[in-house]
Amino acid sequence: MARLSKGPDPRSRALDPARLASSFGYAWDGFKHAWQNQPNFRLELYLGALAVALAAYLRVDPVPVVLASGLVLGLELVNTAIEALTDRVGTEPHPMAKLAKDTAAAAVLVASAAALLVGIFTFLPPILDMLR
Repeated sequence: MARLSKGPDPRSRALDPARLASSFGYAWDGFKHAWQNQPNFRLELYLGALAVALAAYLRVDPVPVVLASGLVLGLELVNTAIEALTDRVGTEPHPMAKLAKDTAAAAVLVASAAALLVGIFTFLPPILDMLR
């Protein structure tokens, strides 16, 4: 079962090590949940790792690839959170619940299309040079 945050303690310091450790723990729990339950998250993580490896092999700047991959993965996590929250609020079909889920999924789709374009613009020139 997931731990629930009790909210910020106004007496705590922003950089309190125990508070930071708890925050990272909650984030790690979310990452593990996505890894274990979201096949698209695993696929996107594998593809991102493959793209970074290809950038290293082709000796191109990996920064755009890492940023594009991070954007897709981050939005996939937000999509997962929106789906979970929507399911928690109500189990009966509702047009607004569908809209929330579909829009979150569309955000992942847009980021994925942008990441694909980053990959094409980053990898195509050195690949074409290799083929010449």
